[in-house]
Formats: sequence, C-alpha cells, structure tokens
Amino acid sequence: MPNLKNLKVRINSVKATQKITKAMQMVAASKLRRATEQVEASRPYAERMERVLRSLASRVIVTDTTPKLLAGSGSDQVHLLILATADRGLCGGFNTSLVRAAKRQIQILTAQGKTVKVLCVGRKGRDQLRREYGSLIIDTVEGIGRKRLAFSEAQAIGDKVIALYEAGEFDVATLIFSHFKSAINQVVTLQQLVPFATPEAANDTQATAAGSGAVYEYEPEEEAILADLLPRNISVQIFKGLLENAASEQGARMTAMDNATRNAGEMIGKLTLEYNRTRQAVITRELIEIISGAEAL
Repeated sequence: MPNLKNLKVRINSVKATQKITKAMQMVAASKLRRATEQVEASRPYAERMERVLRSLASRVIVTDTTPKLLAGSGSDQVHLLILATADRGLCGGFNTSLVRAAKRQIQILTAQGKTVKVLCVGRKGRDQLRREYGSLIIDTVEGIGRKRLAFSEAQAIGDKVIALYEAGEFDVATLIFSHFKSAINQVVTLQQLVPFATPEAANDTQATAAGSGAVYEYEPEEEAILADLLPRNISVQIFKGLLENAASEQGARMTAMDNATRNAGEMIGKLTLEYNRTRQAVITRELIEIISGAEAL
C-alpha cells in the first residue's frame, strides 16, 4: 500500500510543476502575440522583393557579367544548409521536426554524392545534429532574438553566408525554418537562397503581362539592380525565416505548456483519489484493530 507521506509529496510536487507550466504558457502567449505582429509585418515586404527579383531575373540573359548570386557558381556539388532552430527547449516537437528535416535533406544530398555543410542558427539544432553529423557543422550562431529579433542580426548571418559563397565554400545554400500558420500548426519549409531560384519566373512574367499588359523599363540596367538587391534579399529572407521561427517556437511552446498543465491537473486528480482511498483504508484498518483489541479484553 502506498505511503501517505509519499503521496502527499508527489501531489505537492505536481502542483508546483503545474504552476510553472501555467506561467510558461502565459509568457509564451504574450510573446506569441508580439512575434505574430512582426511576422505579419515582414511577409509583404519579403514576398514583394522576391517577386521583383523574379521579374528582373526573367529579363536577364546569363553572361559572365551576371551576378554570381543569380548565375550560380556553375556547380551544385557543395550544399550549405542553414538550419534555424531555438536556443531553448520545452516547445514540443518544434526543434525535433526541424532537425529531422535537416537530417532527411543531408541523407538525400549525401546519397547523390554531394558535399554538405551545415550552419546552425540556434543551439538546439547544433546539439541534436552533433551526435550524427557533427563533422558537417561549420559554425553556430546563438542568442538570436533573445529580447527582440532585429534585422541587423539577420543581416550579420546574411553577410556570413555571402562571404562563404564568395570564398567558394559552397555552391547552393538552403534555409530550413518553420513557417508559422497558427499556434498549433507550423510547417517546416526549405527555401533556396543561393543561387536565387527562379523556377516560376517565366510563368509569373507571362501572367503579369496577360493581366495588365504593363512593360517596365529599369534604370539602371537589370544586372546593376540585381547586383544590389540580391545580397539584400538574402538578409531579408533570413530575417523573415527567423521571424517565422520565433512565432512558431512560441506557438509550439504555448501549446506544449497547455498540454503539460492539463496533464498535471489529471495527475493531481488521480493522485488525490489514490491518497483519499489510502487514507480511508488506513483509518478503517486502525478502527478494526481498536475494535479487535477491545473485544479481546
């Protein structure tokens, strides 16, 4: 039979845990509201910039003077995966799903004979990849958006990526992040950053021309504009990805802490019921012993 004191200690322990998870849920809900506002503000700019670049890229004939960020290095042998995760845990399967996607991509590329390098943005991604793919990690960036995510932090990562590309360290760069849809729905997304991907550029241009018949003239030339916008676009897309990640992290944490709080409540109910039954059994046994002793006299 369980000890009453042990049951009481367990009940108090679960109640203390429930208070912590409830507080974390409220904090995550508050941070989620701010993160969602940032995401919604960043999406139109990032999406519009991508459309403008696609339109420009569709008009450019690739030559020796074309920016390398558009033309590419002429090879796709070395791939850089920019894995964006959180620095902290207690957010459900948020980090695990991102790392799982990165591992899947590494396996696919390795099977094709490609060389893979990983740039981790966030400590959890590095910690989970280090056991199997530690040799592929070239750098880790921690502490991003600890108070409020700023564009300068994303720009620093973008500058690092561009410097690696110009040094010939990789041929293709892909950002892995979690696209925020709601507090209970986040979609792991892979977005190619380098070279700039234009698979739908021709279709977009045709659709625009069919819809409005507008013809644009650019000053300076398209290549000059691309040379200026392409590096900026990398930082913009990284910034948007990190904002999406931040909102997804808080949404996942809020959901996880809500589930933990409800589970703690159910456990408290079960332990309290067991405690009352055990206490009743102890009282009944003591009464029987007293009655038995009285009859013996």
